[in-house]
Amino acid sequence: MNYKKLIFFIVGLIVLGVIIFKVRDFVLTDKTGQSAINHDFKEPVLEIYDRSGKFLNYPADSLQHICITLDKSANSDTLQKLEAELNRLHDVMITVKMQSGSNELVLKEVANGEFDEILKLFCEVTARHPNNVLVRWNPEMEVPVQLYAWQYQSPDDYIEAFKHFSRICKMGSQNVSIVWGPAGYPGTEEYWPGKETVDLVSVSLHSKSESLATAYPIEQNLKTAIKRKIHRVRFMDKPLLILGVEKQDSLTKDAITNALKEVKNEASTIYGTAEIDESGKLPVSLSKPVIGAYDPKMLLVSSPSVRTEHVFIDLQHIQEGTFEKDFEAIMKRDHDIIVTFEPWRDQKARKDTNVLLNTINGIYDQEFRELYRILASAKRTVYLRFAHEMEIPIHRYAWQSQDPVLYIKAFRYFMNFGNSNGGNIKKVWGPAGDRGSMEWWPGKDVVDFVSVAIYGLPDKNITDPTKQESFGTIYNRKFNRIRLGGKPVFITEFGVKGPEDYKQQWMENAADVIKNHKEIYGVCYFNLADNPEVWGNIPAPDWSIKRETFNHFIQTLSGDNR
Repeated sequence: MNYKKLIFFIVGLIVLGVIIFKVRDFVLTDKTGQSAINHDFKEPVLEIYDRSGKFLNYPADSLQHICITLDKSANSDTLQKLEAELNRLHDVMITVKMQSGSNELVLKEVANGEFDEILKLFCEVTARHPNNVLVRWNPEMEVPVQLYAWQYQSPDDYIEAFKHFSRICKMGSQNVSIVWGPAGYPGTEEYWPGKETVDLVSVSLHSKSESLATAYPIEQNLKTAIKRKIHRVRFMDKPLLILGVEKQDSLTKDAITNALKEVKNEASTIYGTAEIDESGKLPVSLSKPVIGAYDPKMLLVSSPSVRTEHVFIDLQHIQEGTFEKDFEAIMKRDHDIIVTFEPWRDQKARKDTNVLLNTINGIYDQEFRELYRILASAKRTVYLRFAHEMEIPIHRYAWQSQDPVLYIKAFRYFMNFGNSNGGNIKKVWGPAGDRGSMEWWPGKDVVDFVSVAIYGLPDKNITDPTKQESFGTIYNRKFNRIRLGGKPVFITEFGVKGPEDYKQQWMENAADVIKNHKEIYGVCYFNLADNPEVWGNIPAPDWSIKRETFNHFIQTLSGDNR
């Protein structure tokens, strides 16, 4: 017998055994994505904030927080290991991360019940725990990265899966509280599953997801970052857990304390305007949609179907009297008017350049008074829009990239100015419909209509007109972002660029979408090229269309049975 071969064989078996053992250990520490407890997980609860005072307050550091990954390989052995990890003397929070062999389908698989048996085993473990159990499921869903399988997914799919998970947990254990766990990134509200499904909310500081995200600039001031995260969950009247990635140091503690202090000082604005509609019912316009145009070259406004004209004005137009002349001309054409008021380009010497602060400090009261005098003289409907597209994180307008609380105060000040709003004036809140629009929601009492802008060309990186998104694709995405307002929609700007035959096709889709969405009260075409200064080194898109294309749009829309 070849002893050398035998020795090599035995050594090989030993090495193989060690490898198998190590792989087994690797799996059990959640480093392959299979079902396991993640022993490297460190997201302590740094603070518990409950503005309602209903939540049983206990020190944040008394919560044991652990994380488990569940996929279809989970079994009773996996969950027995979880149970052994739970400290029976403490309340516990368990972050559950769910994965699938086809990760892009994990939300649909959860909603379809394909994980139900696993979830029931999980519930048996939580039911046996003698203290309270908080369960946080598939967190940081709103951050636009692909760190987790459930990110970059449809909000509708996430909400449906979350509701299913919550329902299973609630049936299986009476001591379970469900935690909805966004990071607190712009767009948080889009993924809200509803107050009946959620017991607590959490936000995360310094999360890995946000460190990978590039859609929005990182807020360098920690106190401000915390305030914005709290503000993004203001519609959810639930106790709030603030999570970190390490134990709280003195700087983080001070930042949280100061952020909460400022939030409490602004509570009347932040929470007094936070009423939303969770019924799921859409506002319904019983009449055919109002048709309007922004048409400085006067190419479309003579169409019999145009009932409304759109003008953009600023402080200078009021100070110099040019707005009143344009207003009177529109009234003579027997049209209603959309007035988008931009609070800038002041011709007077003013020291403070913060236009929102100037608004609430009364700096522009004389101009506001003159504006309302002109508007009140009309015997036609005036749709008044103030400081639009405020949520886009750029500096095209002076009121963009500002504190949302300051914006809300300014919007309310303007719309309630002197209690002089005549019955003919309809208040329009005008986000672009970008991520995080509802962060700037000013309260339903100062909003009659919500407007969004729909342009086929999504950004400067796409210059091929055939790559534009359809009207319907854009509308569905943007409506989801403003749906919690519960107000009818007035699309005060929309447009498409490209060859005329492409524009006609795009406008046909727009007409079909408008016909099928009864919450759309009106639409207004932007019949001009955009501002060249905004587009840098490429030509500004020209949204102008021919009269024939516009008439075809009207004819397609005329099939509306409303």
